Parts: sequence; structure tokens; C-alpha cells
Amino acid sequence: MRRKGSRPRQRGFTLIELLVALTLLALLVSVALPLNELVARRAKESELRRDLMMIRSAIDTYKRAADAGDIAKSVDESGYPPNLRVLVDGVESKRDPSGKKIYFLRRLPVDPMFDSTPKSPEDTWETRSYESSADSFSSGSDVYDIRSSSKTEGINGIPYNQW
Repeated sequence: MRRKGSRPRQRGFTLIELLVALTLLALLVSVALPLNELVARRAKESELRRDLMMIRSAIDTYKRAADAGDIAKSVDESGYPPNLRVLVDGVESKRDPSGKKIYFLRRLPVDPMFDSTPKSPEDTWETRSYESSADSFSSGSDVYDIRSSSKTEGINGIPYNQW
């Protein structure tokens, strides 16, 4: 029973309790956002490593097939693919009488570190020809190596175009 003149006890949070809770929430969010950005960047770097390994492996497989005589090549060619598109489009097998194609990639991935919207996936990568020196990464008549076109530094301090 209530006494006369007493007010009913109200339940809820005081303004100070509410401000303390909001301050704590803001502190947690400010700690979580940079961590979230780091996790997203690591995921992109992992994707870049995986894509580079996959494309480089396809280039090496193409070269082995050319050296084994499975792919037609002239004497003055290195045996490396003329461009990245060939790895996806495939080349005609010399050993197959029906002329079936040999494919080296299902699709060419887009460089995950590429900054703008590309016209095609092969435009996002920098290629190096067999004739170019190791110091100068320049394209030519074939694709000997590939790298990211991004000059941004990775988490490890090494620019992505040096991976």
C-alpha cells in the first residue's frame, strides 16, 4: 500500500547512466572500426597472393605445354602466352586430332588492389615479357610474369606491385 502524498517510484535510466552507456558504446565502436579495416585489407592481400599464384601457375603450365609440343609455337617465340586472355580462351592442342582446346584458367581475376573500375580484368595487371630484364618490369610480345598495378604499400611495408 502506498502512503498518502508519496509519488510512485519510476523505473528507467537516469540521464547520467544513459550518457555513460553511450560513451562506452562509442569507445567500443572507435576501437572496432580500425580493426575492421585491417581485417578487410588482410582479406584483399590474401586474395592478391592467391590470384598471383594462380595466374603465375597458369603461365608456367602454358610454357610447359609449349615446350612439350602440345601448343604450336614458332622458333622465335619464347613459349610463354602472348597475353593473359589466351589463358582463359584456350589454345588449340597440336596432339589432339579433333583440335580441342587446352584451357589454363577458368577466368582471369581482377587485381583486388586496382583502384578504379577496369574495362577488363587483364587491364588491371602489369605484365612482364620474357625479353625484359628483371629490373625493368615491361610488357612485350609475351607474358613471362605478372604483378599488381597498385603502388600502395601492403601491411608488411612492401608495395603491392613488388609482390
